[in-house]
Parts: sequence; C-alpha cells; structure tokens
Amino acid sequence: MKLELHHNSLFAVLLRSSWWISAALSAGIFAATKLFLPTEFAIFAASPFIVIALYVAWKQLRAPSAARIASTLERIAAMSRDELTAALEAGWRKQGYEVTRIAGAQADLELRRAGRLSLVGCRRWKAASTGVEPLRELHAAGRAREAQELIYVAAGGITEQARAFAEANRIRLVQGAELAALAKIGV
Repeated sequence: MKLELHHNSLFAVLLRSSWWISAALSAGIFAATKLFLPTEFAIFAASPFIVIALYVAWKQLRAPSAARIASTLERIAAMSRDELTAALEAGWRKQGYEVTRIAGAQADLELRRAGRLSLVGCRRWKAASTGVEPLRELHAAGRAREAQELIYVAAGGITEQARAFAEANRIRLVQGAELAALAKIGV
C-alpha cells in the first residue's frame, strides 16, 4: 500500500521545498516548545521536521545537475523513435509496470500495474513545441480504451494551451528531468 500525501499538506509542501526550510522550522518548533516543556518533548515535537530536512537534503544531493539533465535531453532528442520507446519501456518496467507497444493507435505504449491501465503517447516527442492536437489524440484513445491514466512524453516545450488541456483532462506530462530519469540515459 502506497502512502500518498495531499498535494497541499504541510509535509507535502516541505518535501517539495529546500531542505533548509524544514531545518529552520524544526529549530523554531524546538525553541518554542523548549520554552514551555522539557528538552525531550521539544526534540520530539521537532523530530518530524528534522527527518524531512534530512530526507530532502539527501534527495537534493543525489539529484543530477541542470547541465547534466540538459546533456541527457540532447542525447534523447538525437535518438530515433524506436530507441526512445525502448528506453521508456525499460524505465517503466523498472518501476514495476507491464509494458506493451501499441501499433496503429493514438498511443504508443500501454502500461499495466495493479489492475490500472495507463496509455503513453510519444509520437511527436521531438517537436520543438507541442500543441494541443497530440494531447487530444491521446485523450480520445484513453476514452476509447477506458484508461485510468494518460501520459504524454515530450522532449521539447509544451504550449500554454496544451498545458491547460492536459491539466483539464488529467494528462500527465513527462519532460525535462523526469524524462531524463525515466529514460536513464546518462543521469
């Protein structure tokens, strides 16, 4: 069973923030609690924020640099469609998905895990800027196949109109660092 935090909960926000924010918050909670209670209670009250600060610092130290991500995305853009599809297949298989290539549809890959069907579109992944049309095609394929999740892969930019369409239709956009990590090409 996977634990998911609400997107706007305090802990979820701290997990997306810099490590020093959680560290400062833990120091403030420790100091405020120590004014009224013994040191043991102050440490206990600050400990969740200390753990979050350490975890976020560890993640930030392990994250690839912007230059390394840019270099990886250049290599991805130079790949053929079949090479990219194979790299994406391998990445999703490592995450525990059962992956199937789809021929002749608006989607390229079908992902299955825990009874959930996800469709992936990466047909126009090399486009400098992706518009709404490929997302509409993926959305139509998802409705036809009753997919629970839709994923669109893009190496280039995505227009604001396309982003709005993706958000309105719950299409996950995979690009940048997430694409580089998924394809595992030098990151």
